[in-house]
Amino acid sequence: PEGREVFEELSVRENLLMGAYIRTDRAGVMKDFEQVYGYFPILAQRRGQWAGTLSGGEQQMLAIARAMMNRPKLLFLDEPSLGLSPLLVREIFEIIQRINGGGVTILLVEQNARMALKISNVGLILENGRFVMKGKSRDLMEDKDVKEFYLGMRSEESAKGYQRWKRKKRWR
Repeated sequence: PEGREVFEELSVRENLLMGAYIRTDRAGVMKDFEQVYGYFPILAQRRGQWAGTLSGGEQQMLAIARAMMNRPKLLFLDEPSLGLSPLLVREIFEIIQRINGGGVTILLVEQNARMALKISNVGLILENGRFVMKGKSRDLMEDKDVKEFYLGMRSEESAKGYQRWKRKKRWR
């Protein structure tokens, strides 16, 4: 869920159990606790703590872990890096890669285009709600327009134009 929706007055463990609510295979659920604690060791340490007292990054981890408790084949993630420190962003993206490597297909909606393209196979770029580009992520990362408009990397040509504009502006 967007906004790290956790059950604030339930413990970390109880939140994870809510993710497995529709499952009937008790042994599988217990096995999946170990799997999600493997992805998110901090949650294992905080399993008895109220979810509402976790940091923003820990709540984001809990939301993803709770979704994993349902054994999804497809996991939708909406802005998992929103509001997180750069260190936590890197950690969340590494975990997303591990989850995907474990066989779960991931649909990631993310404004951090650089990180999203870095870990994905295919990228779709939306602008004002419309698809403007689609392709293999590595190809998109090399595209001149994508670099300039979505990754904040100026081409040599646009950088020269910017320098000319800056010099003109200074003398006015």
